[in-house]
Amino acid sequence: MATLTEENTSKRIKTKSWDIHYHEAGQGQPLVLVHGGGPGASAWSNFQPNIAYLAEHFHVFAVDLPGWGKSQAVTYDIRDNSGALAEFIDALGLGKVAIVGNSMGGSSCIRLTYERPDLISHLITLGSSAGVPGIFDAAGGLTEGVKALEAAYFNPSVETMRKFIATMTYDSRHVTDEFIEERVQLTKSRMDHVEGWITGHGKPMVRIDQSKLPEINIPTLHVHGRDDRTVNVAAALHLSRLIPNSRALIVNRCGHWVQLEHADEFNRSVTSFIKGQ
Repeated sequence: MATLTEENTSKRIKTKSWDIHYHEAGQGQPLVLVHGGGPGASAWSNFQPNIAYLAEHFHVFAVDLPGWGKSQAVTYDIRDNSGALAEFIDALGLGKVAIVGNSMGGSSCIRLTYERPDLISHLITLGSSAGVPGIFDAAGGLTEGVKALEAAYFNPSVETMRKFIATMTYDSRHVTDEFIEERVQLTKSRMDHVEGWITGHGKPMVRIDQSKLPEINIPTLHVHGRDDRTVNVAAALHLSRLIPNSRALIVNRCGHWVQLEHADEFNRSVTSFIKGQ
C-alpha cells in the first residue's frame, strides 16, 4: 500500500444538507472515524496514527464534522452531528458501518446509533461522555480538560494550546512543539469554526437521550483512559451498564486521547472487536 497522506486521502462530498470533507483509504467493511470537539480538531489530527493500520483491514472513512476541519462552518442552532453522519453514510451508499467516535464524536455516534440503527454494525466510543453528570465529575463546574479546551478556543495561542494538549494526555512526550503549532495554525485558519463553536458555549456539545441507551442492541465497546481529566472514566462504566451488548476497555496511563497515546493498542483492539463480532 502506498504511503497515506493527508493530501492523497482527502475528499469532499455534498450531502442533502452539508458540505463535508473526509479522508478515505482501504477496502472492505466500511469503518467511519469521528473526531472530538477541541480547537483545531479534525479527522486527520485525531486519527493520523491509526488510519494506515485500520485501512489494511477496513474501508476507512475519517470525517470532518460540520464546524471542524475542512468541512463547512456551522453555528450551534443548526449543528446536527448525528444527522450529518447519517447523511454522509447514506450519500456514499455505505450500508451498515462500524463507527468509532472520540469524545464529542463518540457521543455523536451514540446518538446516531439509536436514531438510525439501520446504519450501524458496531459502535466504539473513546473517552466519550455518558450525557449525564457522574459522581466523580467536578461539583457545579467544568473539568480541568474542558476549562483548558475553552481557553484555547477563546484565545488560540501556543500557551493556551500547550495547556490544552497537556491536559488531554497522560504522557508529556505527546505535547510536542510541532503538534502544538499545528493545532494553533489549524484553529486560526478557520476562525469561522471558532466563532461557530462560541455560539454554543455553555451548552451541551451533544445531547444524549438516556432512555434510548438500553435500546441499542449492537456490539458496543467503550474505550477510556484511566487518567482522563476531561471526561471521567466513570462515563464508560455508566454507558456499559445501560447499553446491553457492551463492554468497557480501561487503559491505564492514558488521558483523553486513547487513539494517540496508545495507538497500537487502540488499533489492535478496534480491529479485533469488529472482526471478532
